[in-house]
Amino acid sequence: MVEAAAKPKGLRERKRQETLQRISEAALALFVAKGYDATTLEEIAASADISRRTLFYYFDSKEEILHASVEGYAHEIKALVVESGSAGEPLDIVREAVLKLVAPHREAKMIVTARLVRQSEALRARNKGRMQQFERAVLEGLCELWPKKEYRDRWRIVAMISMGILRLATDSWAEQDGKRPLAKYVQEMFKKLKTEI
Repeated sequence: MVEAAAKPKGLRERKRQETLQRISEAALALFVAKGYDATTLEEIAASADISRRTLFYYFDSKEEILHASVEGYAHEIKALVVESGSAGEPLDIVREAVLKLVAPHREAKMIVTARLVRQSEALRARNKGRMQQFERAVLEGLCELWPKKEYRDRWRIVAMISMGILRLATDSWAEQDGKRPLAKYVQEMFKKLKTEI
């Protein structure tokens, strides 16, 4: 009886994730084709093959859709930090986690998002908040690996530095229209940090 109850929940969650993915992909495609400001929520709903009402069940605005398309990365980075726990020192662990996060199969979506954010003041402001989410997620991952309270300030510094590196790398990558893999910029920035300090 418990198994039967669990299966529909799993299916429901999968369908929810698929709908979110469809909305995100449709929105990004329209943002690229028409521009962020010119794209309407109605067009996003139609492109995602859902009703306007369904769209509003998930999102209230275009900004929320764009934010949600990258928000999952903050949750993922924590898991990647924990998964990379054997990579050595805390900074090395976070570097490995970030390199996994910026894997090549995500680059097309990331470059589109980075361009859109750079074009809008409101999105740039919200992006700063997203980087703070990333910092918190990295901090939580490091605290899971080393839970002693006296380490927390150290891990916070590592998280702040690492996310600063990710920002610099992403900015350079976006400015050069993704001509080289984002991972190369990340590796170079972490290498510069090690040689500079």
